[in-house]
Amino acid sequence: MDMGRESRWEKDAMTVEIVFSLVTAAVLAGVIIAVVWVLVQALALSGSAEKGVLVGGALLGAVAGVWRLVRVLLRFDEQRRMGH
Repeated sequence: MDMGRESRWEKDAMTVEIVFSLVTAAVLAGVIIAVVWVLVQALALSGSAEKGVLVGGALLGAVAGVWRLVRVLLRFDEQRRMGH
């Protein structure tokens, strides 16, 4: 087999890792947004305060999701390069 080509196992592992990173990133973002929403409800915020906190929570959730996605994929790439 050509050493420059990826095996079927390597392609499957990469696909699984990509799906895992996407799912865990979405779950993390969703959990953060849900926690912020519950916090807004518990504090009975309304008007611009409610909107500001929800927008901030959505941004925090998006940033955390992207961070998780990048972190998982970089870790996978590092392990792949080390031969694990």
